[in-house]
Amino acid sequence: MNQNSNVVTEQLTAAGRAIEHDSFAIIDAEAGPHGYAEDQWPVVRRMIHANADFEFNGLTDFHPGAVEAGLAAILKGGTPIVADVEMICVGLSATRLKHFGLTTHQFISDADVIDAAKAEDTTRAVQAMRKAHRRGLLNGAIIGIGNAPTALIEVVRLIKEEGARPALVVGMPVGFVSAAESKDLMAEVKDVPWIVIRGRKGGSTLVVAAIHALLGIAEARQRNAA
Repeated sequence: MNQNSNVVTEQLTAAGRAIEHDSFAIIDAEAGPHGYAEDQWPVVRRMIHANADFEFNGLTDFHPGAVEAGLAAILKGGTPIVADVEMICVGLSATRLKHFGLTTHQFISDADVIDAAKAEDTTRAVQAMRKAHRRGLLNGAIIGIGNAPTALIEVVRLIKEEGARPALVVGMPVGFVSAAESKDLMAEVKDVPWIVIRGRKGGSTLVVAAIHALLGIAEARQRNAA
């Protein structure tokens, strides 16, 4: 590996790194000109790499301060990543998270979350976000939502009505009921940075890809500052 390359956020073998780098080069070539800033494109590119869908070049939208906010949260260490589903927590590289001292949290299957959802006739995703907020996990956190539009809608409510202040919201729920609308709501928020996918497309894989991209940028910045 080139001595100037990342170590923690790269593939572990030379063959793996070559395939990934070649894939990125192909994406760059096939995507052609785009309207993303220099620090935004690596996020979009890795999302395309995750599922070979070039529509994310255009569907992905950034709050102006999103990338810098995400990098600051990663580099300060100890930042919680709060997810709507376990799939995101499992998909994130444990080695990369450990390097930055990041922790993952999800409450979707907790018994008290299920009971509250039944009692209040809401979704588990809504109650999971409320539980995270009660525990003080949302303030300064990176929130990743890839499955449940109701979780993203609740995060917007918590920001507007209860003063929650995440460092960054990666809002990419997939679906047909309220998915597009939930992301449009998030994109109206001015004082909390966000990355969203417009429309129905999304998913936990895309959230993981976006966060991994930010981790890669963070390691490069960390290395260059050393």
